Formats: sequence, C-alpha cells, structure tokens
Amino acid sequence: MNTIGYFEIQAAQPEKLIAFYREAFGWRFTRAENVPIPYWRIDTEGTRGGLLQRPAKTPPPECGTNAYVCSIEVSDIDAITHTILSLGGQVALPKFAVPGICWHGYFVDPDGNTFGLFQPDSTAK
Repeated sequence: MNTIGYFEIQAAQPEKLIAFYREAFGWRFTRAENVPIPYWRIDTEGTRGGLLQRPAKTPPPECGTNAYVCSIEVSDIDAITHTILSLGGQVALPKFAVPGICWHGYFVDPDGNTFGLFQPDSTAK
C-alpha cells in the first residue's frame, strides 16, 4: 500500500487518444459507467490506468509539464485525506465510488501538483 498503483491520462478528445494508445501499445479501453465524469479504464497487462475528459485547460507552452496523473493505492482514503488536508494539501475532486472497484479522489499538494488516491473496495457504490 501507499505506492503508485494507477495512472491517468487526460484528453481534450478522448476518442482520439484512445485510438492512439490502442494502436501504439495495444491497450484495451472500457467505458466506465456510473462515474461522475466521462471515464475509460485502461488494461495495459501491467499497471492499471484510466483515461478521462480533460477537466481544465492545459498549461500554456513553456509553463510547466502537462503530464499523466498518478494515483496512490491506500488502505483508508478518509484517513489519508485528513492527513493531506492537515499538511496543507487540498481536495480537487472529493471521494467518489467507481462502482464495484474502488473509492477514488483527487488532491493538490502544497506546490500545486495534482495526484489521486484510491482505496480498492468491491462494494463501492
């Protein structure tokens, strides 16, 4: 636990990037239902991943990295959320259920970097 266990790719045009990664790497994509954002799970035969509709603008050129978001697998998302907030982090998207898979949330560290947390839970609804 408390290790990088998931990556996400944000896309302005999800279908275009799905085609790119499917063709380039042979990854398989499955549209996730009952998630509060357009979202596809990625099967890479290795690290778990996801692709989502980009929720905000990308940084302008020469203004930092536009990168994948990594999510950390934790045993207690609520306890870790409390710790993050007490250390000056912020909630970017509150905890939500990925039905039958996990609880997931997004956060911003004190330097403005986005990261995710997920707690596996087959009963999440």
